[in-house]
Amino acid sequence: MSDRPVHELIKELSFVLIQLSDKVLENFFNALHAVKHQDEQSARQIRQIDNEIDLAEVDLEERCLAFLALQQPVARDLRTIVTIMKINDDLERIGDLAVHIIDRMPEISPEMLKSFEFEKMGVHAGEMVRNSIEAFMSKDRTLADKVCAQDEEVDVMHRTVFKRVTLLMKSPDSAVDELIAALSISRYIERMADHATMIAREVIYLVTGEIVRHKGDFYQNLIDSLTD
Repeated sequence: MSDRPVHELIKELSFVLIQLSDKVLENFFNALHAVKHQDEQSARQIRQIDNEIDLAEVDLEERCLAFLALQQPVARDLRTIVTIMKINDDLERIGDLAVHIIDRMPEISPEMLKSFEFEKMGVHAGEMVRNSIEAFMSKDRTLADKVCAQDEEVDVMHRTVFKRVTLLMKSPDSAVDELIAALSISRYIERMADHATMIAREVIYLVTGEIVRHKGDFYQNLIDSLTD
């Protein structure tokens, strides 16, 4: 690894990250589709792919750590590797959300799902993830800011679901378990948007060196990424 130019190594690690993001997004949308159609075979495949995502996340982190140890990068190169590690962690967590959605499949009917706009919400959150990854690749601060602004739209959708579920639960003949499952799926999609926002803020850090305060502590998250 040390014999190759640093910029080539960083480009390679970035490409691996892009491949991982594509796999994570595909699995997430497949999970929504599987629940909608009660597709048990797809559900099993989604769990298998999540295992592959977990292995890929560990492998990429190990490669980044090796890069840090052997290349001892500074300035922009160091920020790039730190950013890749952080985005890698966010993508793995999005991958976990796909499994959480599948876990809810036995608890909710297709009819209940159709009564909520989860596909629309998922498409919006997925677009945020894609844009945040594109912002990383192009080092685009403006696009990263756009992703951060989009988060409120998904939050509004989630709050709408919460209000509706709360209202429906007041009915004596309400399907409480199904409604709780629906609320959970909404929350998983909302969390996906949160991770997209975190990625966008990590891009801002990469481009400007500015640490953007958000949920959690940046330094603690960095320590966790380096020591997991």
